Amino acid sequence: MLQLDGVTVRFDDRTALDAVRCEVADHEIVCVLGPSGSGKSTLLRAVAGLQEIDAGRVLLSGRDQHGVPPHKREVGLMFQDHQLFPQRDVAGNVAFGLRMRGADRAARAARVAEFLDLVGLPGAQRRPIASLSGGEQQRVALARALAPSPRLLMLDEPLGQLDRSLREHLVVELRGLFRRLGTTVLAVTHDQGEAFALADRVLVMQDGRVAQAGSPLEVWQQPASEFVARFLGFENVVGATVGDEVADTPWGKVPVPGGSPRGEHRLLVRPGGVRLTTVEDGLPCTVTGRTFRGGPASAVSVMLQPENAPALEASCALPAAPRTGARVGVAFDATDVVVLPAGSCPVDPPGADGR
Repeated sequence: MLQLDGVTVRFDDRTALDAVRCEVADHEIVCVLGPSGSGKSTLLRAVAGLQEIDAGRVLLSGRDQHGVPPHKREVGLMFQDHQLFPQRDVAGNVAFGLRMRGADRAARAARVAEFLDLVGLPGAQRRPIASLSGGEQQRVALARALAPSPRLLMLDEPLGQLDRSLREHLVVELRGLFRRLGTTVLAVTHDQGEAFALADRVLVMQDGRVAQAGSPLEVWQQPASEFVARFLGFENVVGATVGDEVADTPWGKVPVPGGSPRGEHRLLVRPGGVRLTTVEDGLPCTVTGRTFRGGPASAVSVMLQPENAPALEASCALPAAPRTGARVGVAFDATDVVVLPAGSCPVDPPGADGR
């Protein structure tokens, strides 16, 4: 459906997209993740024809889109702020793209009713935009983008202005809706939880390039670099000398999965792989803080400071969480240890907000 072949976009002396190559298959949902300034929204605008590219090609269904204006690319675009027309009612907003394509009044009315039903707003045609909640406006914007049956639907931070509980509810609805309609989707978000819940595949952007592409499970289980690991929120990353089944680290001996590459590497230990023990049975640490994360398991994030070694984050159930100031021991589970690929250099933790 969509292919980016070496797409480059420059703004003066800054390269926003650097020879990006990626594909989106028919009926696939792909989410683009990355910190502020990584090129996510520029990529979306380049595909839509709203941003001129300096090199490379954008192909839709195999056809080069060079010189094709945005309104002739048959793509739908939904922005974070919805950009609804306040002077039009709900029906007028949803019917806008249909009018631009020449649909007659009866066809527009039927299509508007159909898509308002699909997004959970039956009978809302005559409601003024100002009377809608943020979630309802998001649904109207989605119906407007879907009504003309675009061959590719692009979403730019579609749930960014909604509160967390509503986002978590709507992302499940969106995935189900796109599946029923067979919609091909390219979405931009900075929220990895939202992306992992929505996408068949995710692309993680770094400085205008694709740092990693894969299914949500692949990216979560096997980050391609320290940058990706830290963007996903993992902080337990150190240098290590990896042997057959164990690595020498500033935290001492840490077990590694069988078949891990040997030599000098960066090592990631997920918080779930940091197991609390008695001081006598593990690496001695002091609890410096703890944060309740919630969820069905009532998880608590526990911050630990070993002597003469980098801090660690552990995850445990609320009843087992030690108090701040307590002395505990730490052991490691190999199932939550990842040997990052060679060349995965130390980086400053990227920001997780913005576009």
